[in-house]
Amino acid sequence: MYKFFAFLNRMKYIKRWSLMRSIREENIMEHSQQVAVIAHALALINNKIYGGNIDVNKVVLLAQYHEVGEVITGDLPTPIKYFNPEIKSAYKDLEKNACEKILGMLPETLMPEYKEYIIPDENTEEYKLVKCADRLSAYLKCVEEIKAGNSEFKKAKTSIGNELKSLKRVEVDYYLKEFAPAYDLTLDELD
Repeated sequence: MYKFFAFLNRMKYIKRWSLMRSIREENIMEHSQQVAVIAHALALINNKIYGGNIDVNKVVLLAQYHEVGEVITGDLPTPIKYFNPEIKSAYKDLEKNACEKILGMLPETLMPEYKEYIIPDENTEEYKLVKCADRLSAYLKCVEEIKAGNSEFKKAKTSIGNELKSLKRVEVDYYLKEFAPAYDLTLDELD
C-alpha cells in the first residue's frame, strides 16, 4: 500500500499565517492551488507578452507541489524561518528530508516522475517563477484580509509589495499592474 496521495490529501489540515489573526483561514492545499494559477499566468505572461521560453507545464506542477514537505514540517512562520542563516539552513534541510520521506511513499517506478517537482532544482527559471507566484499569493492574502477590515495585514502587505517590486520581474510587475487591483473589488464590481 502506498501512502503518497493520502499524505498529500492532508495538506488541507495545515494552516498558513499561524501568527496572524486572519478573518479567513487558509490552508496549504488551497494556497498551492492559488500559487499554481498565478504561476501559470506568470509563465504565460513571460512567454506571450515578453517573448520568454518558460516551460509552462513544469511551472504549474512545481507550484502544485511546492508545499508538500509542510505536511510533515507544518507551516513555519516566516519570521522564524528566516530569523538567522543557521535556522534558515536547518529548516531547508528539514524540508528536504520531509520531501524525500514523502517521495519515498511512491512506487519506485513513479518516484523519478515526481522528484523534479517535489525536490526541484532551485536554479531554474521555472522554480524562480514559482517563488514569485508564492510571494504574490501572500501579497493577495494581505489584500483580501485588509479588504475584509483586518488591519493586522497592513505591514505585511507593504513589506511583501516592496519585495515584489524589488524583484524587477516583468511578469510580476505586469500581474501587479493588470490583475492585482481587481482583487480589491467587491463581487458586484467584478461583474
